[in-house]
Amino acid sequence: MTSMTTTPTPIPFHLAFPVRDIAEARAFYGELLGCPEGRSAPEWVDFNFHGHQIVAHLAPDECGHRQHSPVDGHDVPVRHFGAVLPMDQWQALADKLIARKTAFVIEPYIRFKGEPGEQATMFFLDPSGNALEFKSFANLDALFAV
Repeated sequence: MTSMTTTPTPIPFHLAFPVRDIAEARAFYGELLGCPEGRSAPEWVDFNFHGHQIVAHLAPDECGHRQHSPVDGHDVPVRHFGAVLPMDQWQALADKLIARKTAFVIEPYIRFKGEPGEQATMFFLDPSGNALEFKSFANLDALFAV
């Protein structure tokens, strides 16, 4: 087995998740987060999530997160998704969310400071209670640091 010293160009992933309202999902993912919309139907909508395909499905009974896990002194929502962004894009998103008075689960900060895997991170919820994490690394090679 070879060790990974550089991060390869990722192949886009696909993630489907529940939402309580399609219009809310469009406003949050499309307008606030700036994800271009793809195909849609009355019960679902595709978004281009930083080059990946995410699909919001109307399923109100499946929404929200329930469990947390301790990480670096914070309670991280166990079920979450997000993206790793370049630092300037991460900071611009953090600034935008702060300006819009977003209620953070974990406010933007530097996690694992001075350790392998040091990263900027933030957690917040979409209107359906789905947890999102956006993170960034000064050096992307630290993404899988041990």
